[in-house]
Amino acid sequence: MFSALLRSLTAAAAGFCVILEPCLVEAPPTLRTFALGNRWKSETMKPGLTDIGVQRRVVVLAAAAAAMGQARALAWPTRAIRLVVPFPPGGLNYNMARLMAPRLQRELGQPVVIENKAGAGGTTGANEVARAAPDGYTLLIATPPLTIAPALYSTLPYDPAQLAPVALLGRVPNVLLVNSASGITSLADLIARAKNAPGKLSYASAGNGTSPHLSAELMKVASGTFITHIPYRGSAPAVSALIAGEVDLSFDNLSAVLGQIAGGRIKALAVTTRKRSSVLPQVPTLAESGMRDFDVSAWFGLAAPAGLPADVKARLEGAMEKVSRDPEVTSVMEKTGAEVQFMGSASMSSFMVADAARWKGLVSSGRITVV
Repeated sequence: MFSALLRSLTAAAAGFCVILEPCLVEAPPTLRTFALGNRWKSETMKPGLTDIGVQRRVVVLAAAAAAMGQARALAWPTRAIRLVVPFPPGGLNYNMARLMAPRLQRELGQPVVIENKAGAGGTTGANEVARAAPDGYTLLIATPPLTIAPALYSTLPYDPAQLAPVALLGRVPNVLLVNSASGITSLADLIARAKNAPGKLSYASAGNGTSPHLSAELMKVASGTFITHIPYRGSAPAVSALIAGEVDLSFDNLSAVLGQIAGGRIKALAVTTRKRSSVLPQVPTLAESGMRDFDVSAWFGLAAPAGLPADVKARLEGAMEKVSRDPEVTSVMEKTGAEVQFMGSASMSSFMVADAARWKGLVSSGRITVV
């Protein structure tokens, strides 16, 4: 089908070009290369009038190349697409992937298969996609570790330039949590306990280099406390550890823990964004609680291996924009404390550059390291 479509588009382009009689102009000797059947031919043009036939062939070849791009855009995708989630099931990223996948499948006409590749705070999954072929069949749920990791680690298993943003879907606050049985009722209580016993308290995160990890480290810097970090392989095990009393506190993406907060097993002390969350209006921000200018949020979207064909990227970007306008997606996100903030690939790229620069400055000034 693809070959037939390409032949018809090329034939149409060729027919159109014959109508266009090129002007006869003086031309110096030059090497012309053009298509001849399935072969390539080069010939040296003599001084004088340019060869109209060669001009036509060159124009037809250019039109055929454009037709090929159109045909590829119409043909892709022809098989299932892998959507790599760089964390285990149960957290924000997995839940967002489950929300996005069936709608992308509807827009693209092929199955979108979620594949969890957890490890190293999202780095394992990012590395998997960075090394994949840039053909549109392997995609990544993009998250803050993409902009945090280059600032936090001296070396990475992949070059950040190997990944290209496709579209940003939204953002969500992180939230400071304690076990409801801990007796801690406010940020001031927590800081007082931490200062009375430096190093005794411990906190859980979804892994090194995640936005919950950095939220906790920034809180430690701002409060002058020392609290031991216990990284887990994702949000679900980190929350389980907090509920079981294995750690004293935790930071997590609000959407991932709203159910446990509502159930009363864990208590929210503060959110990390400048303004309060609409789903937890009674919970103050860290900035309100005395940590001026504290503002951290998790974001999520889609990335792909660098070098993705422009037409494929445009189709993915268009599909993601439709996902962002889906009333059910908006409703689910709002109910879990997330906010739709769609950005196309160009805007997302600028956003990630700024986010990486911000984290580089914060990691450096706070002397944040990975143990």
